[in-house]
Amino acid sequence: MLDFSQELALQIPRLRRYARALTHNAAWADDLVQDTLERALRRRWLFRLQSNLTAWLMTILYRLYLNEAARYRKAQEMQAAQLPEPVGRDEHGWQIDMQRALARLSVEHRAVIVLVGLEQVSYQEAAEILGVPPGTIMSRLARARSQLRAILSGQVDASAAPVHLSRIK
Repeated sequence: MLDFSQELALQIPRLRRYARALTHNAAWADDLVQDTLERALRRRWLFRLQSNLTAWLMTILYRLYLNEAARYRKAQEMQAAQLPEPVGRDEHGWQIDMQRALARLSVEHRAVIVLVGLEQVSYQEAAEILGVPPGTIMSRLARARSQLRAILSGQVDASAAPVHLSRIK
């Protein structure tokens, strides 16, 4: 049986993938993962033994990301502007196109598409991680996929700012 710190260590690759997909910045992603692990270790008594450790950690990481996103948004936009224009449809060009398209999505849409598409978590787990109902996950995923298709097919102006969701109560 593994202790808590060993269980955390097993989650590091998955946390790094999720953080890299959210931030598009290796240094910032590594900082987010480190902050997530530190917070999890300091507050391990909050983790319920029968619950999902991955979902708990990704929730922490996502909340930390949201707290820091405004500060890093300008740096991220500058980095996206410095990406080279793709020459053809080779594998590297496709990756650059996808990276640019993901950077154009809102934080909420990017988080959902990365969790469900890249990390292969269920809708229910994604809902727990992001703190929204499963129906919201499904609608955000549909909108994100639609936006990605439009961006990648050239139907959306490449200079347009990403659409951000607003909460209305």
